[in-house]
Amino acid sequence: MGQLRILHVLGQRPEKTGSGIYLQSIIKESQEHGFLNYLVAGIPYYKTYDLEVIPKENCSYVRFESDHLNFPVTGMSDVMPYNSSLFKTLKGKRLTAYKKAFGQALQQSVGTFEPDIIHTHHLFLLTALVRELFPSLPIVTTCHGTDLRQYNNCKHLRRFVKTNCQRLNRIIALTNDQKSDISRIYEIPLSQIDVIGGGYDQSIFFREQKSLDKTVHILYAGKFNRSKGVPWLLKSLNAISHHDWHLHMAGSGKGPELEECLDLAKKLDHKVTVHGYISHQRLSELMKKCHIQVLPSFFEGLPLVIFEGLASGCRIITTNLSGFDEIFGKAKTDTIDLIQLPPLETIDRPYQKDEAMLVNRLSQAIVNMITAVKKSPDFDDPHAEKIAVSYTWQRIFKRILPIYHEVLGR
Repeated sequence: MGQLRILHVLGQRPEKTGSGIYLQSIIKESQEHGFLNYLVAGIPYYKTYDLEVIPKENCSYVRFESDHLNFPVTGMSDVMPYNSSLFKTLKGKRLTAYKKAFGQALQQSVGTFEPDIIHTHHLFLLTALVRELFPSLPIVTTCHGTDLRQYNNCKHLRRFVKTNCQRLNRIIALTNDQKSDISRIYEIPLSQIDVIGGGYDQSIFFREQKSLDKTVHILYAGKFNRSKGVPWLLKSLNAISHHDWHLHMAGSGKGPELEECLDLAKKLDHKVTVHGYISHQRLSELMKKCHIQVLPSFFEGLPLVIFEGLASGCRIITTNLSGFDEIFGKAKTDTIDLIQLPPLETIDRPYQKDEAMLVNRLSQAIVNMITAVKKSPDFDDPHAEKIAVSYTWQRIFKRILPIYHEVLGR
């Protein structure tokens, strides 16, 4: 394929969240193949970036909280792990300023870098803008799930987003369920959508023998908010506080939901350690130590943190969200336990009447997994190991490469 030139586009901070990790990992793998990369991303004006995966001279940043964009970075989730603003408030002068700022950065980057192909992230506003600005350039877009939620929430952006996203060359979905949702919502032929998934860095996340000193270590890694199910996790642990466990909480949040999570954690006293936001390296160390990882979320695309935990030898408890059974369903239930959710009031919130039932289900799942850990701190599960091997970034990029080939006609 030669020295392919790829322009990567992300509307938010490239060093935070799953989509940022995805983007950096794809850049890293593409460099291993000898390709040239350029990045356009959105950041706060006061931040300076020196990403390991790409030289700073190959980066163009659109700066929020500046004279031109006097509001925080727009977040694909309504609660981001940093100061952010909502897409549903992106209207009028704000929307005009957003399109102008990204438009200028994109025009300059395309003119300077002259990419062969553009790889954008999220089937939403910025990807639609890229398609409008560069109708003849091949564009591949990765859907991360949160974009479908934003499309649902932002009626004022739908026409622009849908019209332009229908003209993308190829779309990468995380699961088959998501592929069906994309086709239905955006009215895009299934033939234009490929299921690739997300990955993890096998050089950091790998298994080591787990020890057990009586206490079973449990990990939650993610945002501290209600849509991730954190309050219900903490309430479920409170109900089984007589068991010998210790919870590690890695992540961050903001506002009243963060305070609610921290208040519930304080009630568990010495049985919880709140680590806050930590590096990937520190997360990998925690995963090697912990026996169980819990992700009781009500909405996800495909959380990379589950693959990281599984590759590190953690048993997994997670809610059975769209696409999860397809990927994780063949593993033993004492390795990966998928908890059935009740019908939800909104896309990421349960009915209040179902909260007690949810807490009880989670408590029981954790007790069952604690029992399994005490029998054997390490698991022996060929299906779980096969999942971990299949979702390294190296494997993910090998599945993306043929898509680049096809859209370029090479």
